[in-house]
Amino acid sequence: MLGWVSGLALFLLEKDSKLVKFHGLQSAVLFGGLHIISMILGMIPVIGWALLPFFGIATFVLWLVLVVKTYQGSKITLPIVTDFVNKQLK
Repeated sequence: MLGWVSGLALFLLEKDSKLVKFHGLQSAVLFGGLHIISMILGMIPVIGWALLPFFGIATFVLWLVLVVKTYQGSKITLPIVTDFVNKQLK
């Protein structure tokens, strides 16, 4: 949940930097989608419940990697998400 909330906050609060707005919206879209997937997994008995911890760990690792890459100044492109974000920012 942290990824999409912090991303949305960055997107809404940033006034000047297009790069910060880009990363904020990209985070909100990516992790918002992953949050919805985790909610769906939580509703699936047995298999979903078994996969949920692994999905949560993978999501956290992805968030951590993306935070570090962004801090290092990389503009990260993610399939589907980046295209959607670029269209929203035009």
